[in-house]
Amino acid sequence: MSDPIRPTGPKIIAITNQKGGVGKTTTAINLGAALASQNKTVLLVDIDPQGNASTGLGVQKGRDGLSTYDLLLEEVPLQDVVQKTAVENLLIAPASTDLSSADIELVSNEKRIFLLHDSLRAPAVADLGLDYILIDCPPSLNLLTVNAMVAAHSVLVPLQSEFFALEGLSQLMLTIREVRQTANKALRIEGVALTMYDSRNNLSKQVEADARENLGELVFTTVIPRNVRVSEAPSFAMPVLSYDPASKGSVAYLDLARELMARN
Repeated sequence: MSDPIRPTGPKIIAITNQKGGVGKTTTAINLGAALASQNKTVLLVDIDPQGNASTGLGVQKGRDGLSTYDLLLEEVPLQDVVQKTAVENLLIAPASTDLSSADIELVSNEKRIFLLHDSLRAPAVADLGLDYILIDCPPSLNLLTVNAMVAAHSVLVPLQSEFFALEGLSQLMLTIREVRQTANKALRIEGVALTMYDSRNNLSKQVEADARENLGELVFTTVIPRNVRVSEAPSFAMPVLSYDPASKGSVAYLDLARELMARN
């Protein structure tokens, strides 16, 4: 059963699933925007070398500015990496392609799994006045993802409403258990969010039934529908709530944000 703790500072949530194409980054962007629309100050930390959360919010990745690579490998303070986005109350610590080599560089660092933890929980972070920190993880269970789990209070898992969706979940749960036993005893599962849901499709309904039967209250009541507006929004460098506030995708992410806030 879900038991997310109530932190004194911002609630840190790692959004992760080692399976690609499940709506992980889409959920990070749009959940962040939805929370921001509810008068919460949100920081999205992009540690995926692909940097899709950064470009999806119109923030350029690359060597020109500081990125989460500098945050992790150069120990640059978080406040120096954070940038504003076009969405009010939503900030981002952008990624860069340099992160693609981070796993190799981190191996020799004695603090390798605590680097993000130390950055996000530094006393100076309080100056940013954050309510939530959402971490967009790479689609793999590598050192970057482990860093996110060690730094986080909880893990939110986007689960695609398609065949084999539940198969990869067991490995993710094992990793969460290992992190809890070794480096972050307080880590909890915030919840599982069903994404790309098609109510006309019997398979989506079956995946939902299986998920709720196996995971119970961990599965959010809100499901995220397969929606063309959600897919189009990143090409305009904005969340779906800005692109088409009345769309089914926007309504769903607002509902998910409210459900998340109610759980906390």
